[in-house]
Amino acid sequence: MTVVATAVPSAHPYYDRLIEAGCANGPVTVAVAHPCDRYALEAALDAARIGLITPILVGPAARIHAAADAAGLDIGALRLVDTAHSHASAARAVELVREGKAAALMKGSLHTDELMGAVVAATTGLRTARRLSHCFVMDVPGRSEPLIITDAAINIIPTLAEKRDIVQNAIDLAHVLRFEGVRVAILAAVETVSDKMPSTIDAAALCKMADRGQITGAILDGPLAMDNAIDPQAAAVKGLDSPVAGRANVLVAPDLEAGNMLAKSLTFMAGAAAAGIVLGARVPLILTSRADSVAARLASCAVAVLLARHQLATATASASASVAGR
Repeated sequence: MTVVATAVPSAHPYYDRLIEAGCANGPVTVAVAHPCDRYALEAALDAARIGLITPILVGPAARIHAAADAAGLDIGALRLVDTAHSHASAARAVELVREGKAAALMKGSLHTDELMGAVVAATTGLRTARRLSHCFVMDVPGRSEPLIITDAAINIIPTLAEKRDIVQNAIDLAHVLRFEGVRVAILAAVETVSDKMPSTIDAAALCKMADRGQITGAILDGPLAMDNAIDPQAAAVKGLDSPVAGRANVLVAPDLEAGNMLAKSLTFMAGAAAAGIVLGARVPLILTSRADSVAARLASCAVAVLLARHQLATATASASASVAGR
């Protein structure tokens, strides 16, 4: 009897395409802040190995070498910038970006707050006019397209003005990732506006902002409950007739706790993979977790690479237009 081998379908086909796109035009230089444990080093090495990034390891040299030796990892080919401690690692990594020596940042084994403190520093950081926010790019089994969830890591209880930037950051990311139509659901527990539930009022206001051009590049609807945001039948049962209801590919949570629980529920109960990225700074920030799969770590790097290239292309085009206009 002849046995015919069949290809095993990938668990996360969107991530496969995303990583392939990230690798297409060569690696992007990334400053890795304080990679002093196995997980941070493996994340950088895995991405470097397939040609996604060229890491610069920024941290105490002795600790980094000790972590690499303990894990059996070869970091001999990587550039290492020695620093005294985690705060210095964050500051120096940001400085490398400001010097034009790195096009993205990657969190190592330091606390997120330490890295973000260096990023948002008034005179030495990487702030722009836009509020910083976090997005998970989710590859959910059974879905035909990826799903962006925001904000699950940076803004704890965002104001309406902050939510406006959170939404716009997610829309801009969706365009860089070439979503086929960006459909944003502003989530709440219900799909009707209630003065007893501030999140529903914010949702309605954000939709009106989109009507007035204060948010651009997508169709918004809200408030929407989770079921009628992503399930067409649930939307039909509730009588919701909109281009977003039942078809959302960007989900905006009312606060960090809701967003974090939603993303982690999909990851640990539905087998989804979550690539994390921080937007709104001068360069993308890669946030990885020890619990991330290899696919999620590589996808996070791929998202950052695509964003970094887009930002560079936009800056180059803007500079060329400015010169031509003189």
